[in-house]
Amino acid sequence: MSVFLLPQIPHPQRIAQLRDLPAGALLIHEIYRSLQGESTFAGLPCVFVRTTACHLRCTWCDTPHAFNRGERMTRADVLARVLEFDCPLVELTGGEPLLQPDVYPLMVELADARKTVLLETSGSLPIGGVDRRVHIIMDLKCPDSGECEANDYSNLECLKPSDEIKFVIASRKDWDWADATIREYGLDRRFAVLVSAVFGSVELSVLAEWVLASGLNVRMQLQMHKFIWDPQARGV
Repeated sequence: MSVFLLPQIPHPQRIAQLRDLPAGALLIHEIYRSLQGESTFAGLPCVFVRTTACHLRCTWCDTPHAFNRGERMTRADVLARVLEFDCPLVELTGGEPLLQPDVYPLMVELADARKTVLLETSGSLPIGGVDRRVHIIMDLKCPDSGECEANDYSNLECLKPSDEIKFVIASRKDWDWADATIREYGLDRRFAVLVSAVFGSVELSVLAEWVLASGLNVRMQLQMHKFIWDPQARGV
């Protein structure tokens, strides 16, 4: 395996840092099978395809190792490796998968192979070109992430009823912002809405109290994998 390293570059240039990849190629940080730890699919065996690179720098990010280190692979090789696991559920995650153009046809090929395909995306990049068979899990960034201004609310009109929206909560300020945003756009009447605590920052019992007091129809979720394995473990 040859390891490819992206240069550490300033924020405004990060979206462009994958332009030198040839057509049909992807920069992949890791591919592995584990249990899905989040979303309405939590608990199911899942193959994770983690792409390299992200244009955002959330303060609480738990995968900074994927910012600039990966293996250059053909899309055909990625597809073949995923299919070797013979697992019905596949998630594209990152990093930010939608930075890489060949992620789009890869999702089509996975869906054609009759896989249930999940896409974990920040919601800061257009999702209109994503195959309609893909279940999008879109992360709306709360203020304490440091990337709230990156949210592209026009993506809300591209989501399907089967898609999901996630809020990662680091503080009461984040919760109040999420509560207001859910109400403003009627999100809990349109989609499955997920709320989770930044690991180690908000007590789960406290977040549960906020959810119950709000009267919102949202699903509190845990990052299940961090309770099964060491929170710092990779490939799980």
